[in-house]
Amino acid sequence: MTPTAPRPFEALRHGGFRAFLGTFMLTMMADNVEHVISYWVAFQKFNSAALGGFAVVSHWAPYLFFSVFVGALNDRFDSRRLIQIGATLFACVSLGWGYFIFTDTLQIWHAMVLLVLHGCAGVFWLTSSQVLLYDVVGPQSIASAVRLNASARYLGMLVGPGVGSIILRTVGQRYGLFLNACFYLPLLIWLVRAPYGPKFRNDPRPARAVRGIADIDDTLRDVRLLPSLFRMIMLAGAASFFIGNSYQAQMPRFAVDLGHGDPGVQYTALLGADAAGALLAGLLLESGRGLFRIHPSSAMRLAICWAAALFGFALTHSYPLALVLLFLAGFFELSFSSMTQTIAQVEAPSEIRGRVLGLFSMASAGLRAFSGINVGLVGSALTVHVSLAGATFAFATVVTLLLWSERRRARAV
Repeated sequence: MTPTAPRPFEALRHGGFRAFLGTFMLTMMADNVEHVISYWVAFQKFNSAALGGFAVVSHWAPYLFFSVFVGALNDRFDSRRLIQIGATLFACVSLGWGYFIFTDTLQIWHAMVLLVLHGCAGVFWLTSSQVLLYDVVGPQSIASAVRLNASARYLGMLVGPGVGSIILRTVGQRYGLFLNACFYLPLLIWLVRAPYGPKFRNDPRPARAVRGIADIDDTLRDVRLLPSLFRMIMLAGAASFFIGNSYQAQMPRFAVDLGHGDPGVQYTALLGADAAGALLAGLLLESGRGLFRIHPSSAMRLAICWAAALFGFALTHSYPLALVLLFLAGFFELSFSSMTQTIAQVEAPSEIRGRVLGLFSMASAGLRAFSGINVGLVGSALTVHVSLAGATFAFATVVTLLLWSERRRARAV
């Protein structure tokens, strides 16, 4: 149904994709560097758990409310300029943190405004980048491009905290975020004349009016007519709603219960295990070995494997087994999430590609605002072990129903 990369690392054969990938990873790294420094400063200055909770909500809520709107803008305007808006907002937020830290005038409301702007920047950057990605590599290489891009995201998440720590120790918090703003410049400069977007298409899509909230309802009606696409958006939304990355925020509690709550190598290994598994998945999937067929049912089975690995991690009392299960969770997470996005890219009608990918971003990123409730707040009432196990079981149940529905449809055809 969907194309597979005929050669290993197919997308890297496109010069434009190499530039896209490099600037994407650099932006992802800068995003995480900012989190390291700004969260540390805010914690030291205010020691506010409420502000920490607001940071999570403000990061994901803009995806929930604005992803389809930004996607609709991509259907009408140049994706390169929308990405530049996001990158400029990112840089301005870093400069804003830097100013308040340098002048020692940071107040809670300053931090809240900056956190909201950072979330809005992410919507412009990430949603528009997914639209531009298809223009850069085309349909034959999109599966490879999505996998490599997802691997770059995890690499940026691994490298970012390390770079942020180095900046804190060398440049210091007063100047660190001024330096971090410079990491967005390569993206801004490359996009000035990157030969991709509406003007460079052989079949330019017709302009369609941006209708705000009405676009969500219209896009939902459109994708329901495409069963594979609709199920992939449902799968991404369920993963985001029930689990997301909420267990990472609870990792200190898991580490303490596993006997490694001190900030040492063992705790760091827990934090990085799933990212390491994801990177391995990206490399193996790109090796051309054909590990998994790109198909909705394959994505659903891999999602169930992800849930099973996290279910085991939630209940284990063995540190070595916890590391293995987190590693497997990362492997399966990248495998199924990159597959769902590939199918969404291929199945999206060209005239509403931006809206469809915006809806996908709303499901896969925006609904993460609720995963903190499912795992965090429920965990405070019971335990994080019970809440994560319950969330993974609920997710696996939903995916099993989707898989059953997919099989029924296949038999009917």
